[in-house]
This record gives sequence, C-alpha cells and structure tokens, in this order.
Amino acid sequence: MSSEPPWSLHAQLAKDTAEIGDLPLARVLLMDDAHYPWLVLVPRWPNAVEIIDLDDGQQMQMMYEISLLARVLKDVTECDKLNIAAIGNLVPQLHVHVVARRRGDAAWPRPVWGAAPARAYEPAARDRLIAAIRQEVAFG
Repeated sequence: MSSEPPWSLHAQLAKDTAEIGDLPLARVLLMDDAHYPWLVLVPRWPNAVEIIDLDDGQQMQMMYEISLLARVLKDVTECDKLNIAAIGNLVPQLHVHVVARRRGDAAWPRPVWGAAPARAYEPAARDRLIAAIRQEVAFG
C-alpha cells in the first residue's frame, strides 16, 4: 500500500481554468483569460512541485506533452510567439504554462503575469478553442 496521498488539482488552478482533458501524464487546462490562449499542464503526480520531482521517464513524458500542446496551440491560434514556463510561486503544485502570444496583445512584449486583469472567455469562444484543441489531440 502506497503512503503517497492521491493526486488532486490545486484549488486555485481549478478555479482559474476549464478542463480540456488528460494526457498520459498531465491534465490539460485552459486558463480563463481571453487576453491570451493559455494552456496549463499539470502532471497527475502527488506532491510534485518541481520538474525534478518527476522520475526520468515522467520528465521525458512531460516534455513530450508540453511540445505536443505547444505545437497544437501554435497551429490553432496562429500566434506570433509561445511562452512556456513552470514558475509556481503562488501555486506550489507543479504546472507548466503554454501561452500563445501575439504582438500587440495586452502584455506584449512583457510577461503575461500581472500585466492586465484577467478577462473571462465568452462561453462560446472558450468552447470553440477547447474543441479545436481536442480535435488535434487524443485525450484519455
């Protein structure tokens, strides 16, 4: 019997996102900020805070999933630049941001954090973006 607690999504991530689906390692979420198409990948691994908390195989799987979603987000949004980061200063649970950026967006050329108050998606626009991503990725 494992002494590890079961995995659960941090309450702040659950509050700020819409679920897209699960890949072999990570749950994929859409940040509810219509300023930027913004995915968050959260490895479903208890107590993971840093990428180094994953074993070598999980780290490789995480990089594969980040790359897969980055390519799909770039194709779906036709963005100018992708920002990919694992920061976690406010939410300690390991999560990786994949943000599609456009020249002239609300924060360009600065980082998105704190640049402008989040603007919630209109439900139809959110659903269209999620559907476009789901069409390109086989979620479990």
